[in-house]
Amino acid sequence: MAQAQKITPRAKDFSEWYGDVIAHAQLADYSPVRGCMVIRPHGYRIWELMQRALDDMIRATGHKNAYFPLFIPMSFLAKEAEHVEGFAKEVALVTHTRLRATGKPGADAIAVDPTSALDEPLVVRPTSETIIYAMFAKWIQSYRDLPLLLNQWANVVRWERRTRLFLRTTEFLWQEGHTAHADEAGAEREARTILDLYRRFAEDWMAMPVITGVKTDSERFAGALRTYAIEALMQDNKALQAGTSHNLGQNFAKAFTVQYQTAAGGLDYVWNTSWGVSTRLIGGLIMLHSDDNGLIAPPRLAPVQVAIVPIWKSDEEQGQVSGIGHQVKADLEKAGMRVELDVRDNLKPGAKYYEWEALGVPVRLEIGPRDVAAGQVMLARRTGGKAPASLAEVTTAVATALEEIQSGLLAAARARREQNSIRGVDKQTFLERTQGAGGFLYGGFCGQASCEAQIKEQTGATIRVIPDPEFRSPQAPTTCMWCGMAAVAEAVWAQAY
Repeated sequence: MAQAQKITPRAKDFSEWYGDVIAHAQLADYSPVRGCMVIRPHGYRIWELMQRALDDMIRATGHKNAYFPLFIPMSFLAKEAEHVEGFAKEVALVTHTRLRATGKPGADAIAVDPTSALDEPLVVRPTSETIIYAMFAKWIQSYRDLPLLLNQWANVVRWERRTRLFLRTTEFLWQEGHTAHADEAGAEREARTILDLYRRFAEDWMAMPVITGVKTDSERFAGALRTYAIEALMQDNKALQAGTSHNLGQNFAKAFTVQYQTAAGGLDYVWNTSWGVSTRLIGGLIMLHSDDNGLIAPPRLAPVQVAIVPIWKSDEEQGQVSGIGHQVKADLEKAGMRVELDVRDNLKPGAKYYEWEALGVPVRLEIGPRDVAAGQVMLARRTGGKAPASLAEVTTAVATALEEIQSGLLAAARARREQNSIRGVDKQTFLERTQGAGGFLYGGFCGQASCEAQIKEQTGATIRVIPDPEFRSPQAPTTCMWCGMAAVAEAVWAQAY
């Protein structure tokens, strides 16, 4: 149990546990650049699998991929007042283009060349609305050019004071979609379509149950008309905003003069949307499913779905079990599975088991001499349980196990969320939960920004969403759970990452 004990138990310190799981699963590490991370191959493979699935889903809805510059003229951000205010404290600027040697020793050997100052500073991309809509203004002339549906896979930089691997880093990877439409109805349909796409991806691929809804004005994206979000509940009962979709209205179109000739011959501004998810999803996957032995990866996103571990004592047994292992590996790969055969002879089987568990591999197949003689393998599930499987039917057995693990993780996460969702919450219960167990807290909201701000200041809880109809309580609340005024909506509060 030595390897497993190196991971801090969740119940002792959830934050330490999270970092330990990342380290033992070899997902990421801190870089020499403060606030930035290095995504290691195992972690990057999860992102690649996410990217592939999401890209297919995005393309299926008619969007095309493009790429826009990392650098944005500083004046572009200033064109949309709310947008620049929202990002002003997070931007990194490029002001010069060259360094020069000083002739001094050590760290003072180079300095900025003052003669290389840019005429206008460049912002390192915190998000791309401004530069993309500047290009839309060139490309869109007529209603025939609409809708324009683009997506890009990129990195962004937002200068963070407090960072945590995957969840909040100065630089991170994401996709950001940007679209232009002829009317508000088209933009609204787009924003909701993408919200549903994100929900399906979270549930079908990540086994992450989410609630959907609209953000309050204080929580919406800077410059947006409306912001929609998917929200998930982690094992420590804190919320994670896993994806957002924004109806931007005509704010950016007016700022960048993105106009089109209507079918009637007039001139109008387009309606824009933007939306995105990031490598933060990997952090959510870790916190939602993993245990004190390490990472648990949903099979559809597991870099390695099956680890085959032959067991032997003699050279003769080694050749025998390894030969069967190679054949099983070939059969599983032919069926489209991601498989590793562990024939290392410098580790005992137990050490290998713990290593594959820490890496989150959903299924482990053990093959010893007795298994070969019996025409079977031992199939162990990362989520618990071990049983023999016939060599003749091993592909079917593994495929079934992978699907059952995938659906089981979703069911377990959904059950845990519902157990920690408190409906009809009153102020006393709200205070008790935010000072203790946490969770999703459903209650009446008066709609007043001052009330919302007071709750956040006193409890650290924020309104995650005004939930969509399917997530609302059977009976609508009539009064605000905090101030007692008439409720205008039901809200879902939680402390969040």
